Amino acid sequence: MSEAALANSPNAFDLRRIGAHPDHWYPLCWSDELKPGKTLGRRFAGEPVVLYRSSGGRAFALEDRCAHRQVPLHMGVVCGEQLKCHYHGWSYDGSGACVDVPYLGRDRLPNGVKAYPVHEIDNLLFVFPGNPALADARRPATLGAFANKAYKTRQLNREVACHYTFMHENLFDMNHQFMHRRQMGAIKAMCLGRQHGDNWAQVEYSFSRQGGRQSAGERVIVDLMRSRQQKKGDFSDHMRIRTDYPYQSLKVWVGRDIDADKDDPVLSVWLGYTPLDAEQRSNRTFGYLSVKKPPVPGLIHAVWPFVTRFTENIFREDKEIVEYEQRAYEAQGGDWNNEVFPPIRDLREVLARCGKTT
Repeated sequence: MSEAALANSPNAFDLRRIGAHPDHWYPLCWSDELKPGKTLGRRFAGEPVVLYRSSGGRAFALEDRCAHRQVPLHMGVVCGEQLKCHYHGWSYDGSGACVDVPYLGRDRLPNGVKAYPVHEIDNLLFVFPGNPALADARRPATLGAFANKAYKTRQLNREVACHYTFMHENLFDMNHQFMHRRQMGAIKAMCLGRQHGDNWAQVEYSFSRQGGRQSAGERVIVDLMRSRQQKKGDFSDHMRIRTDYPYQSLKVWVGRDIDADKDDPVLSVWLGYTPLDAEQRSNRTFGYLSVKKPPVPGLIHAVWPFVTRFTENIFREDKEIVEYEQRAYEAQGGDWNNEVFPPIRDLREVLARCGKTT
């Protein structure tokens, strides 16, 4: 942002120029996308990464450029735990070392390529683009409720043409429920409180219906878990949204006397945002949406199409609006968002503090 633009902007800094910090784990693909003996070309913030899996199932990640002619290594061939370049057959091991140049032999090997730590958990494959010495201590242990058999889970997967910080803000601010009125009717969110620390921010809400009707998908998510007494209207729902940099989570509980620190939520969402281009104006969003199974065996599978339709409509509307925010940012040449909601101001400070200036 220019000095003149900054002088008239409501913001003291341009959050959209803060990059996702590389010293964290970022998802690049679903584990089952990477087949044994195959490669995938992916990106992190403009840097090309090749993922490949040995015939034994082990995954590796290297810079997606051959050290020889800089052509993409994802065009190559997997041989055991090595990757052979498609162009001249130069071979690299999982550490990125060049281990064979067919027409020179192994005595005069050139330098190799950059390698990235890899971590697979809950059917997602992560890489660590930053300082590898920090990788082990920052491994994610679990992704939401994916591994919990008490829940049914669906993948969330889409490319979104916006800076990843717009994604954090959109989820964190439930005052935008007006936008979802066709899906949920007239919903009023009430902020119950907010907390934040050096690398996290949290906000909690309750909701009341001001008019309109629930969609079938919304009823499945929350009403199947209510008791008969709660269904008569003697209830209040509770939502907690949290950013633990660089990830986000959302949880919903139904009923009175809920202890959000001990009771299982009826809805659990985990999200990770991987920037794609060098300017980080686009991201691939990976996530899991998990719904608590009701007591009736098999019921959740019968009603699951309603959950899918409802959540897809919500995410479609969110994707559209954050992409409009990105277009406004580009047209105005800076971050002119006039943010007045205290939890979002907390969140912006966390994202600015934890991110990396581009």
